[in-house]
Order: sequence, then C-alpha cells, then structure tokens
Amino acid sequence: MLIRAKDSVLVVIDVQERLVPAMQAPARTLHNTKLLLKAARINKVPVILTEQYPKGLGHTVAEVKKAAGDAIIVPKMHFSCMEDAKFAETFTSLGAKQAILVGMEAHICVVQTAASLVEEGYEVFVVSDATASRTIESEKACLERLSASGVSIVTTEMVVFEWLGQAGTGAFKELLPHIK
Repeated sequence: MLIRAKDSVLVVIDVQERLVPAMQAPARTLHNTKLLLKAARINKVPVILTEQYPKGLGHTVAEVKKAAGDAIIVPKMHFSCMEDAKFAETFTSLGAKQAILVGMEAHICVVQTAASLVEEGYEVFVVSDATASRTIESEKACLERLSASGVSIVTTEMVVFEWLGQAGTGAFKELLPHIK
C-alpha cells in the first residue's frame, strides 16, 4: 500500500530534551524527523507531537518544535498514545486512515502506539531512520516485532517520495534540496 498525504497523519512521539541524548544515533533521528516535518507541511499532512511526562523528561527539543510549527502537542502519561484520551480524540478527529510514526523510544512508546493503531484498523508505518531507542537491540527487536504484526517499516525518503507522488511539482522542487 502506498503512503498518501491525503490519508496520513505524522505522529512525532516523545522527541524530548532528556530522552534525545540517551538515544542511539540521535543526530540521524533528529535530521530525519525535521525532514518529515518539512515534507508534512509542504504536503499538508497534519502533525501531532507527543510528550511523555514532560515534567520529568522535558519538552520536545527546540529544533523539532520549531520545525513542527503550529502542530498540536499532546502531553501524555500512557506509553501507547492511543490510550491517552486527548491524543486518541485528536488523532481520530483528523479522519486519516494512515499513521506515520517516528520518535522515541522505539521499543516502548512507538511500538505500543503502533500496536494500538493496528488494533483500531489503521494502516501504520514506522519510519526506521527517524525512530530510536537507547540500545540497538531494543530498536531491532521493535522493528522486527512491528513488521511481523503487519506494520510497514519504511524510511524517511520512502515517506517523502510517496507523499510527493511525482517529480516536477512545486512541492518536489521545494523538498529536493533537503533530500540531496
């Protein structure tokens, strides 16, 4: 199945001040998250950011928050975003059938959110190069588990180019310099 901008919501899970430094490859994860946020804005894909227990883990890192513009930020305590009433209400109100997930930690909040969304009947895509855990083993186990349960494991460029759909458009020309 193709990822389509008109059917998608980009969910940026817990890219927070006290989590980022502990992750594997944080620079890669942040770079790709910001590229996806730019592509979402250009392709008019709604964005939701979550913050797990912001009192303890801090808020979304400044560079991601800036790239997200006026995206909705939902603080939460549940590991699965869909278990949080405000998130679930916000997500379902957007009327999308596809969830594009990025964030931290892959083996906790990302995997539980993906599983909940699959249970609810959504098409779920986890962006492997914009998702991180503290250990490679946890990240690998998460992606293997999700893939086995029907979640599509994709890369940033797969999402960007599927949202675009074709070359030569204004959106394509605007994003191209950021992809090279």
